[in-house]
Amino acid sequence: MNKDKLKPMLFSTLKSYTLKQFGTDVLSGIIVAIIALPLSIALALASGVGPTEGIFTAIVAGFIISFLGGSRVQIAGPTAAFATIVAGIIAKSGMDGMIIATVIAGIILIIMGLFRMGSLIKFIPYTITTGFTAGIAVTIVIGQFKDFFGLSYPAGTATIETLDKLKALVHNFGTFNPYAFLVGAISLAILIIMPKISEKIPGSLVAVIAGVLIVKFSGMNVNTIGTLNSALPTLHIPEVSFKAIRSALPDGFTIAVLAAIESLLSCVVADSMINSHHRSNMELIAQGCGNIGSALFGGIPATGAIARTAANIKNGGRTPVAGMVHSLVLVLLLVVLMPYAALIPMPTIAAILFIVAYNMCQWRTFVHLCKTAPKSDVLVLTITFVLTVIFDLVIAIEVGMLLAMLLFLKRMSEESGVVGWKYYDPDEDPDGMNLKPLPPQVRVYEIYGPMFFGSSSQIDTMNYRDETRVIIIRMRGVPALDATAMHSLENFYDRCHEHGITLVFSHVNEQPLNTMKKDGFVEKVGEDNFRPHIDDAIEWAESLIK
Repeated sequence: MNKDKLKPMLFSTLKSYTLKQFGTDVLSGIIVAIIALPLSIALALASGVGPTEGIFTAIVAGFIISFLGGSRVQIAGPTAAFATIVAGIIAKSGMDGMIIATVIAGIILIIMGLFRMGSLIKFIPYTITTGFTAGIAVTIVIGQFKDFFGLSYPAGTATIETLDKLKALVHNFGTFNPYAFLVGAISLAILIIMPKISEKIPGSLVAVIAGVLIVKFSGMNVNTIGTLNSALPTLHIPEVSFKAIRSALPDGFTIAVLAAIESLLSCVVADSMINSHHRSNMELIAQGCGNIGSALFGGIPATGAIARTAANIKNGGRTPVAGMVHSLVLVLLLVVLMPYAALIPMPTIAAILFIVAYNMCQWRTFVHLCKTAPKSDVLVLTITFVLTVIFDLVIAIEVGMLLAMLLFLKRMSEESGVVGWKYYDPDEDPDGMNLKPLPPQVRVYEIYGPMFFGSSSQIDTMNYRDETRVIIIRMRGVPALDATAMHSLENFYDRCHEHGITLVFSHVNEQPLNTMKKDGFVEKVGEDNFRPHIDDAIEWAESLIK
């Protein structure tokens, strides 16, 4: 199977589709929809929008991404990774600004897929994805303390940034509601205990039902979601202007990058569970179309959800039909259950998001990396985490990537170098019996490691004596050569040429040799002075000095 072809996985799986598999996919889709309903509501509320927007996202984006996607089992919808980003965009630019940013993100994702950029995601370091994922988890937890403890904030209290939320939490903790805390604690206990009792019954659904029953029949004064609209998604076109597009462009880029990372990571996890291969570029196109559809039909950004995808796999879903069924079942649940969903207590929603944050934070991985990874990687991990919590994901990824690249270049430059061969007289130095004898007019330098702008200065360390007539540069250990290193070699050649010294190159690898040819350096030095082996280069040097 060609992993890179731009063909939806649905069309490939239908060729061998059976009635038995259809039944399994339908059952899995129903179960995943039941799991997705409370999660979609909770994640929408955490994103600063209404509960129905979360369900619209799971319906529209979930269906489109399953229909067009490059994975057999991917389930898409709102995810925790977008919660703080969407909340910030809406606070800054309103719902129309969020729609424009999401549509821009969708277009970027489609372009990435068409230009086959799916494989580029692997160049984002694991430390950065772990750092910002843990940071997002912390921001979600901090954002839910208000509802979990039943706090009341005065009108106009700033709660956009994480530090503002912490400040408001401390200043208003005196409004603590014990009833809300009790409902939240019971819901959290159910969420923790249910997986140990049965993995087939979603703990979030049990917690929601329990929370509704407690509030309804106990008469406790606890905030609930409130009146909900059970209308189906409808098309909404925002007011578009050049200024709005320019303002939304950075947010759109952030959403696109995060959606690409999250969805492809989810695909990789799913592949390992079902021993399959996803089509990364087709998945990016599907994610783009899904996000555009979600935004225009009242939803928020969506991506592949690892937990829901895993639930789909565990319940027998093996084709995109399961994901499409999941979306259709959510339509039925929206129409039938929305009047009852209005009774869901906010502390229960907070408890669900606590568990979501815990599952996504990868704290064990975080601690393991801190203990075992090189100091430079730990630095990238920690800085990305801290910046995500204190500022936002955009700054965290930008600074994290910049720092990671600088540290990578430093590490690569430390793996490159130039060493000169040791000279000896076989008559006076019997310990040098294993070294190759060289005429005094010949010097040999061996270059190793990639020669690029970070390490090219080492070429300048090569020197020569008064009697030197030939310098052999052995390059068997140089896999790559860039323009800066090429410039350094040209300068060294010019210095040697002024002193009547001939340069001879030994074992130049394919990429460096092609660079030298394009630069005209091979012609300048002379093709005869490029030898395939060091012994051949030494013989050629000896013939030159004779």
